[in-house]
Amino acid sequence: MTTQQPVWIIGGYQSDFARNVTKESRDIGDLVAETATGSLSAAGISAEQVDVIHVANAMGEFYVRQGHLGSMVASVVPGLSGVPATRHEAACASGGVAVMAAMADLESGRYDVALVLGVEIERNVPGPVGARYLASASWVGHEGDGQDYVWPFTFSRIAEEYDRRYGLEDRHLRLIARQNIANARTNPKAQTRDWSTPPACFADDDAANPRIVGRVRRYDCSQVTDGGAGILLVSDRWLRHSGGSVRGPVARIAGWGHRSASLHLQDKLDASAGADFVFPHVRGAIRDAFSRAGIDDVFELDGIETHDCFTVSQYLAIDHFGITKPGRSGDAVDSGITRRDGALPVNPSGGLIGVGHPVGATGVRMMLDGYLQVTHQAAGYQVQGARRFATLNFGGSTATVVCTVISHGAGA
Repeated sequence: MTTQQPVWIIGGYQSDFARNVTKESRDIGDLVAETATGSLSAAGISAEQVDVIHVANAMGEFYVRQGHLGSMVASVVPGLSGVPATRHEAACASGGVAVMAAMADLESGRYDVALVLGVEIERNVPGPVGARYLASASWVGHEGDGQDYVWPFTFSRIAEEYDRRYGLEDRHLRLIARQNIANARTNPKAQTRDWSTPPACFADDDAANPRIVGRVRRYDCSQVTDGGAGILLVSDRWLRHSGGSVRGPVARIAGWGHRSASLHLQDKLDASAGADFVFPHVRGAIRDAFSRAGIDDVFELDGIETHDCFTVSQYLAIDHFGITKPGRSGDAVDSGITRRDGALPVNPSGGLIGVGHPVGATGVRMMLDGYLQVTHQAAGYQVQGARRFATLNFGGSTATVVCTVISHGAGA
């Protein structure tokens, strides 16, 4: 395991994920401008101090017919003109890989201050049209043929695989949905914070919680969302020499893991036949992050922000993090371990199901929430005493995986 140079988070910004940007007569450029300037302001950094920009966006060419979003930043924030900028796409892990690229820039010594943005507009087209756009993150022509909703179909297959290997009770998926929507109620930026969700929404009720495909029902799904999130990352050199000018508390990215696997779900399932975990590469990314952060046991964390694009995604994260033995994630759900007030809270923000899932912005939003938690700024959803949080961001059926560990600045 290579030695990494410290990289620090000094602030960031999230838009209100309940908004519909198109109905506000705004566009992707407006969202980029809002997210960039909001992030700079929150971190107390001027545009002139930024050395490099990394923009995460997965679906710009589809939803808003706009690519080349790295250069969009200079178009809408003139003070950032001339700063090198790159756009990153890795489906739902676009934010995670943008963070990895920014970290590499800082660790190498090439740059010292990186602005990382994630932006996505998805609420401007009808649902079936959006579903076709999102299907591009699968292996087109090789899986999901004939399916109107490729991703509910794919994650239903993952639920079926869990059931075949270990047994899976659907009530645990319903409990995850209920927990995340409940957590989102006190998050002032969450898309579902004002939703009315009576108990039938978290039951096998075909009216209140209709079946989408197979094991997946309406409230098992994350939200179609417009949103932006940004963070400012700085090198250890910069923090030592300029840290006195930082407005707020800092947190360190203490560990990271980044792995990829085949786009095709069946390839991954075949590769893990006989293995302890359904997705050994996900477990590997987590173990890499833990090793770099000096963590021996998952309960050394104070919380996790994980990729719950569907409830079964959070279910698989629970055992892959090691909260339970493989296939026993339901035990943690039943016991309350993963509740916001539990021994190891998972998605205290509300996650993708509660907060929303603007695809390219999600990985950055998770990093921002980890930073807010360990610096005790997560107003409305703070985990008391939090000092170390993990994030797990993945794209497709776990084809791209990024895990990080974020530690409080003091003694990190």
